[in-house]
Amino acid sequence: MIAWLGRAGACLAAIVAVLVTGASPARADTVRDQEWHLAALRIAEAHEVSQGEGVVVALPDTGVDTKHAELAGALLPGKGFGEGNEQSDGTGDFIGHGTAMAGLIAGRGLPGGGGILGIAPKAMILPLQTLRNEDGNGNPAFLAAGIDWAVGHGAKVVCVAGGAGASAQLREAVERALRADVVVVAAVGNAPAAKAVAFPANLPGVLAVAGTDRDGNHAAISVSGPEVVIAAPAVDIASTRLGGKYMTATGTSDATAIVAGVVALVRAKYPALSGPEVVRRITATAIDKGKPGRDDEFGFGIVDPVGALTMEIAPESPSVSVGSGGAAAPRKTGGVWWIVAGGVVLGGVVVGVALRRRASRF
Repeated sequence: MIAWLGRAGACLAAIVAVLVTGASPARADTVRDQEWHLAALRIAEAHEVSQGEGVVVALPDTGVDTKHAELAGALLPGKGFGEGNEQSDGTGDFIGHGTAMAGLIAGRGLPGGGGILGIAPKAMILPLQTLRNEDGNGNPAFLAAGIDWAVGHGAKVVCVAGGAGASAQLREAVERALRADVVVVAAVGNAPAAKAVAFPANLPGVLAVAGTDRDGNHAAISVSGPEVVIAAPAVDIASTRLGGKYMTATGTSDATAIVAGVVALVRAKYPALSGPEVVRRITATAIDKGKPGRDDEFGFGIVDPVGALTMEIAPESPSVSVGSGGAAAPRKTGGVWWIVAGGVVLGGVVVGVALRRRASRF
């Protein structure tokens, strides 16, 4: 959702957000029910194999709210960059975007099976406060500095849930991260304002994430293009919000955070795999959608966490080049996505609907 637009500007997107009240224990289950993507991706089954233990996911974003219950114990000391963030340890989120991404990646849930559960609930988030201005008047240099700092502080995954104007400094930071065996996951951008895959998602070696809807179809909000590598849920995605509240939002940054969580699951299960091998495992087990093989809307297909964690990947599997690594051709299979057709009902937990145009949100 957040785009580091830089001075050159970048992608604009219209976002629909549904704000939900803070959850008490009696209402926590209702909040969990909104996470339709958990059932669609068979996350309960995936968690029987891996929950992301020991994997550090760097989140260069607006910071992360330490007061949200689902994120207690999930945050490492981070750092702030630019825009008055220099004294920050990566917390103190003023906007809420980073807090939402953190919940999607590593939310711990609440007692009794309620609250927001992340894709990798035992992974650790390294919060990097690189943007404070909700209008996105940031600088790609701050994002680049955050990525470099994360690589030096143990991150094995970097989740760039936004985009930036093309920048040599940012490109070089991404390249250094890839050489350091870090998997960089980035959002492709939101249509119709964005017409092409965003920077740095369009860089070689980056796991560029497009969006799907509740039925597993290409989401209207999602940009398409030849750089798309994988797809994940991007419509009506529930997560944590500032002040102990919750929200649903639509955008490719939500899909990006989900895929970053899947990368954490795979890295925890297969710690000996290199970054390109992790990407290959994820793409080789993706559920092929759209045109047979790789296409501009789904990339290699919809991410399948269970498949990525459990399927054997034959060394002789067909592959195509994806940036600095290789990615096996996706498998054809029936759509597990149809189990969530019809979606969910927010019911009594909805307290308001905010329709806002945010220049910075993916």
